[in-house]
Amino acid sequence: MLWWMPALAEASAQGEPEYRAEIGGGVGLMSYQGDLNGSIIKGLQPAATLMAKYKPNPRMAWSLAVSYGNLKGCYDESVTFLPSTPEQGVPAEGNMPSLAPYEFKQGVIDVAAGYEYNFLPYGTGREYRGAKPLVPFISLGLGATSAGATAFNAHLGAGVKYKMAQRWNLTLLWRAVFTTTDKIDGLQDPYGIKSQGLFKNTDGYTHLQLTLSYDLWAKCKTCHNEYE
Repeated sequence: MLWWMPALAEASAQGEPEYRAEIGGGVGLMSYQGDLNGSIIKGLQPAATLMAKYKPNPRMAWSLAVSYGNLKGCYDESVTFLPSTPEQGVPAEGNMPSLAPYEFKQGVIDVAAGYEYNFLPYGTGREYRGAKPLVPFISLGLGATSAGATAFNAHLGAGVKYKMAQRWNLTLLWRAVFTTTDKIDGLQDPYGIKSQGLFKNTDGYTHLQLTLSYDLWAKCKTCHNEYE
């Protein structure tokens, strides 16, 4: 008699569309990592981000983000002795050490293209069976950095996504960004050891970002319930 009720309930539970894309923005904090700082929480500076994502299925996403922030560091706060430091912003020359206090503050533009993998299917659960509104994920990708010098970068990150409503997403992501330049802080090879390889002995930064995004581009009605 009521054999059809479970099937009807399941069909109703899968009644919302899946969305292939999302756009949004957010705020965060950046921290310079290099010769003048070895801590991921020192010198935190505000940053802003605009982002877009393409989501082929609830397990993964391709992202593109542009962020602007500041990086700063100070020799007085460094726990490492530098044999050569800048005086009034000009690198010291010669073999005698220069211990004059030195600090920098540099604007940075970060462009990042990344891949995100969700450890669980992401969604409200009403558009894809088994989807969860709160899921952890990892991110990795390539991009470019402009901060006194322009260079390529690579990033690794991890975070959590929360589905606030059918089309609204809140994402917290922490990234470690490795660049191919050692000039962000104005100090290039202060130990006298030339940089070798893409990311060896170069500057970088961390980026903690909180973004709010809105879903776009609903999948076609005939395929949005496929179990991918």
